Amino acid sequence: MTTRQPTTTLEDQRLPVRAKLVAAWTSFVLLYAYVDILGFYTPGTITDILRGKVHTFDLSQTFSISALTLVSVPIFMVVLSAALAPRANRIANLVVAALYVAPTVFNVAGGTYLYYYGWGVVLELVVLALILRWTWTWPRTAPSTTGPTTTRHEVAPVHQQA
Repeated sequence: MTTRQPTTTLEDQRLPVRAKLVAAWTSFVLLYAYVDILGFYTPGTITDILRGKVHTFDLSQTFSISALTLVSVPIFMVVLSAALAPRANRIANLVVAALYVAPTVFNVAGGTYLYYYGWGVVLELVVLALILRWTWTWPRTAPSTTGPTTTRHEVAPVHQQA
């Protein structure tokens, strides 16, 4: 005969918005990179690259700088989401996530495996939507009626007597 163990409820701690944004931008960057990396397995892709073409674009220093810039912004958003003050953080996340919708959708153009690239774009758009939602609904605190508050422990200055 077996005895039943009492069921326990797992503690569900609320994840701070900053942590959600860091995780979301990290996921976005990984999706962004892996859609391209796995795209190398599409027949003809490597041959086109060796001929100096990516989709309809000529491979050049300008193309490489543009591609690096396009991917570096979300990479920096991982760090900025953790480091910026809440107001600047909110603005940066709303602006960058909204601006990245267009290039994300554009990435489906020129892909020979439409379902593959389409699915990658859908996943990336879901992450951008989460970033926009979490940022837009960032909880606010009511202003204090007792004066400014601080989260740091402040030590009163020591006054020396003469």
